[in-house]
Amino acid sequence: QVQLVESGGGLVQPGGSLRLSCAFSGSIFSISAMGWYRQAPGKQRELVATISSGGNPNYHDSVKGRFTISRDSARKTVSLQMNSLKPEDTAVYYCWSRWRLDFWGQGTQVTVSS
Repeated sequence: QVQLVESGGGLVQPGGSLRLSCAFSGSIFSISAMGWYRQAPGKQRELVATISSGGNPNYHDSVKGRFTISRDSARKTVSLQMNSLKPEDTAVYYCWSRWRLDFWGQGTQVTVSS
């Protein structure tokens, strides 16, 4: 069974930075695709960034050049470095993994506001 636990959310001013981390429990981290989704109030959940088991990243156009996704196989974590944050980045951010099935974390709130 896979469990995902996010950390690192919070309140930040526009232009600031945050780093989200997701701890993966289970034995299939190395063969799982990992990523981050977000859901703002009144909107559908949307893909932010994913990274394949081989380390290839993919980003939503709105975060390209600002966000960086990475994975650490030794620690079984996936991280999202978010720079130049904007108010429209405000959302609950969910960690995601996939190997045959999709797994989700409980979410962490990111609020960008002055």
